[in-house]
Amino acid sequence: MIRVVIVGGGWAGCAAAVAAKKAGAGEVILVERCDMLLGTGLVGGIMQNNGRFTAQEEMTAMGGSDLFRLAGIVSRHHNIDFPGHKHASLYDVTKIEPTVRYFLESLGIQVQDKTRVVDIKREGQASVKSVITENGREITGDVFIETTGTAGPPGNCTRFGNGCVMCIYRCPTFGPRISLATKMGVKEKVGRKDDGTAGAMSGSCKIHKESLSKKILKELEEKGVVVVPIPNHLAKGEEMLKAKACRQYALEEYSKNLVLLDTGHAKLMAPFFQLELLRQIPGFENACFVDPYSGGVGNSIRFLVMSPADLNMKTKGVENLFCAGEKAGPYVGHTEAIVTGMLAGQNSVRLLDGRELLQLPNSLACGNIISQVTAAMEEEKDPKRKYTFSGAEYFQHMKEQGLYSVDVDEIERRVELCQLTDVFS
Repeated sequence: MIRVVIVGGGWAGCAAAVAAKKAGAGEVILVERCDMLLGTGLVGGIMQNNGRFTAQEEMTAMGGSDLFRLAGIVSRHHNIDFPGHKHASLYDVTKIEPTVRYFLESLGIQVQDKTRVVDIKREGQASVKSVITENGREITGDVFIETTGTAGPPGNCTRFGNGCVMCIYRCPTFGPRISLATKMGVKEKVGRKDDGTAGAMSGSCKIHKESLSKKILKELEEKGVVVVPIPNHLAKGEEMLKAKACRQYALEEYSKNLVLLDTGHAKLMAPFFQLELLRQIPGFENACFVDPYSGGVGNSIRFLVMSPADLNMKTKGVENLFCAGEKAGPYVGHTEAIVTGMLAGQNSVRLLDGRELLQLPNSLACGNIISQVTAAMEEEKDPKRKYTFSGAEYFQHMKEQGLYSVDVDEIERRVELCQLTDVFS
């Protein structure tokens, strides 16, 4: 019986668990150090915007629709536009975690939360035998998938950014993340900002809805998006936009306006905004931040420890370790995490079955982005460019290569031509 152990319960880890179970793993164990799953998915909420629509429909045609379907069930708004983005859906961040958790458990996946991994045991020089938890428990497996992300511990947020009192990772409470690849002696890479400094800053804050004016709150809940012009003397600087991990939002509209999205909280599309200035904008006189609480000063820093992976999401240098999400390279976003997680989960079972590992072709957006990130990780000492279906350079590349489409029938035909219909089912 194949036993797959996944360390890290964000979107990538959850996707890997689903894919491994559906691929035939007898036992799937998902280990998460916090008391909730989904990681940044607890404050994200944006799906289907721009090229993510194409990627989601490709995954659906390939049989990997489960997590996208769950996000759709708890979405507050569908098919909305906001600056630089079209046909987005916004899931409710207050409802998504239990929805996903119950689904995983219904598949027979063992979810072990509040379980922080601190070490590994090797099998020979190039295989992982087991992971060791903080309380000394040993969890053995046949194959392992690392989806631990690239942020934390909290000192890194201060060292490489403006500092973060408490973010969605809840580092001070549940302890810092671990890198299995580093423990196995794999040389990992650090993402860089444009100025060459390490990491990149999380790209949004959450504001208590009740702290907004009634007018703004009403429009936000009715339309899903509110764009409020910033008085010239309060405008955000270019340096703030350059610090963002989510470069698809580093547009002029975001330096001249406050863009709010309704994801359960009021999602402010800026890595931080000085509270004393925010409260000078009409409608925000009583504004207060939900996440991070230091949203007037700074945010969490990400992309500090990325593993070299091949096109099958297998970690280079380790025989039975796969990776996905931000851990596998400078991918930005939930859809990107789900795509890489599904591929890692599928291939973890194929590896032990002795089957050929699945590689998604360049003719599909899902395969093309993996190819692009893999090449960037090989060529660049410390990658600066971030990759997302939803904007910046990669979305432009999608359009230039004819990969972007909102025609579901066309997308299904592309998948069928690749003979990948229902491959994840």
